[in-house]
Amino acid sequence: MRRGTLDDLAAFAAVARTRSFTRAAAELGLSPSALSHAVRGLEERLGVRLLARTTRSVAPTPAGERLVRSLAPALAEVEHGLAALADWRGAPSGSLRLTTFSSAARRVLDPALPRILLDNPAVSVEVVIDDRLTDIVAARFDAGIRFGETVERDMVAVRLGPNLRTVVVGTPAYFARHPRPETPADLEAHNCVNYRLVGGGGLLPWEFSRNGQDMRVRVRVGGQLTVNDAVLSGAAVRAGAGLGYMLEEDVAADIQAGHLVQVLADWCTPFPGYHLYHPSQQATPALRALIDAVRWVEARPV
Repeated sequence: MRRGTLDDLAAFAAVARTRSFTRAAAELGLSPSALSHAVRGLEERLGVRLLARTTRSVAPTPAGERLVRSLAPALAEVEHGLAALADWRGAPSGSLRLTTFSSAARRVLDPALPRILLDNPAVSVEVVIDDRLTDIVAARFDAGIRFGETVERDMVAVRLGPNLRTVVVGTPAYFARHPRPETPADLEAHNCVNYRLVGGGGLLPWEFSRNGQDMRVRVRVGGQLTVNDAVLSGAAVRAGAGLGYMLEEDVAADIQAGHLVQVLADWCTPFPGYHLYHPSQQATPALRALIDAVRWVEARPV
C-alpha cells in the first residue's frame, strides 16, 4: 500500500459519512482544501470517481458507496486496535485471565485479589483453577501462577516467594499402629491418601530425591482414600486415616505442636516455589498491578 493511502481512505470515509467536506475536515483536524486535495489524489490513484460534488452537496458515487461498505469494518477494527492501546498506558484497566492451581490460589491470590480489585476499579479478573500445565498462549490467558520448576523457559517469570518442600506426615496414633517408612519404597506398605489432579484426572505422584540429588524417585502409593481437594486430604491425614504428601508450609504448625509426625525427611528436598509468569516482555498496566499486589502479599509483615 502506498504511503499515505490509509490516511486518504480514512479522509474519504469521513466525507462520505458526513456528506460534507467542512464537517469532515473539522472532525479530522484538517482544512477543507487539504481534505479535498487528499480525496482527489485518492481518486486519481484509483482511477475511479468516488464522490459526486455540487456547489451545495457531496455524496458517494456507486463506486464510492461500494468502497465505503468495504472500508467500514477495516477502519472500525483499526479504531478498536488503537483504543485497546489504552491498556498499555495510564491507569490500569481492562480484563485479566489467570490460570493457577488450588494451593497457589489459596496462598497467593486469596490475599492479593482484594487489593487489586479495590485499588483498580477498572480492572476485571477471571481466575481458572486447574492442576494441568495449561498453555497460556493457546488458551488466551494473560498469566499463570505455578511452581517455578514447571514454568516454560520462554516465559517471563516473577518469583513470588521462597523455595517450598513437600513432606510426608502422619499422626502419632497412625505410627503407633504402623512402622515408620525408611525409604520411599516402604510407602507401598502404608495407607496413603492419594490426590487426584483437578482437570488432569491422574493421581499426583509422590516424588523424592535423596539429600538434594538430581535423580528423583517417583512412587505410586495406595490407600483407602483418594480426593481432589487439599483441605479434605489434610483433614483425613490429621484424623489419622493415613499418610499425607503435603506442602510443608501447610503442616508446619501441626508438626511443631506434635499433632503430626514427619517421616522421610532426608528424601524431601526443596524446590522452586510460586512464580507468576506471562509471555510478553511488556506487561500491561493491569498485569503490572497484579504483580505489585502479589509482591505486596509476599512482603507484608506476618
